This record gives sequence, C-alpha cells and structure tokens, in this order.
Amino acid sequence: MSVVSIEELEKVRTHGRPLAAIDLGTKTIGVAVSDLGLSFATPRSMITRKKFQEDAKVLLHLLSRENVGGVIVGLPVNMDGSEGPRAQSTRAFVRNLQPLTKLPFAFWDERLSTVAAERALIEMDVSRAKRAQRIDSAAAAFILQGALDRLQALRAESQR
Repeated sequence: MSVVSIEELEKVRTHGRPLAAIDLGTKTIGVAVSDLGLSFATPRSMITRKKFQEDAKVLLHLLSRENVGGVIVGLPVNMDGSEGPRAQSTRAFVRNLQPLTKLPFAFWDERLSTVAAERALIEMDVSRAKRAQRIDSAAAAFILQGALDRLQALRAESQR
C-alpha cells in the first residue's frame, strides 16, 4: 500500500486491528503497538539494524505477529520544520518497505519524541545502560501515542 496522511489512515487502515509505530534509529528500530481500541501505545522489543532485507524481514514478521492494520513512521524533522538527511533516509526506508507489504504507512513528526522518551525513562529510574536498550521503542510509543490522540480527535470531530 502507499503512504497516506494521518487523516487518510483512519479510512484505509484495517479496522479491528491495532496500529504500530516505528522509530528508525541508525543502529536500531524502535517499535510500539497500540491496543485494539487505539487508545494506548505500548513499546515492543527493539530491532537491531543490519541490512535492509534483514531489517525488513524482522520488522514485517513482528508487524504480522501483532496483526497490525497500519504503521505510523516517525519522521525526524528538523526543529525549523525542514527535512534533512535523516528524514530522507526514513522516507527511503519506507519506500523500499512498501512493495513488501499491504499495510498503509503514515508519517508522523517525531520532533522531541526521543527527548520525551528519555525523560520518562529517567523519571522511572531506568539505568543509563537500560535506557540505551529501550530508548527507540519508548520513542516509538511516544510517536504512536501522538498519532492515536490525533486519530481520536478526528473521530470525535466526525461525530459532531
């Protein structure tokens, strides 16, 4: 399937299934999955990046196992709103992943998600070593929660 806006995702996603979010780091891929009611995001295990084909296989297996109906992808936009090399790399990853799955993808501005995730882990008194192991999945959960909140607002608007 193709990349759609968050507004279009509500129409094209497979209803009755959770949504997932991914946070593409240079060394790892953080993953989070929602509940069936699309209210809460929960971090899942992190994927250590190797080569694209291996990363795609592991990621698509995880998404299949979780029975997700759509994927939110954190887009690393610069603070001024421009897109740099990391955003281009993220878009290329999704472009290469699209032919391998029927899942719809939507990009979500991930500015400050890693900062928020790190603060939350620090507040939970997670050690520095364990934070490094969990940060990308925690960031994916922040990305997904933001998208879920937006989808909930869109549903509320359409019911008025």
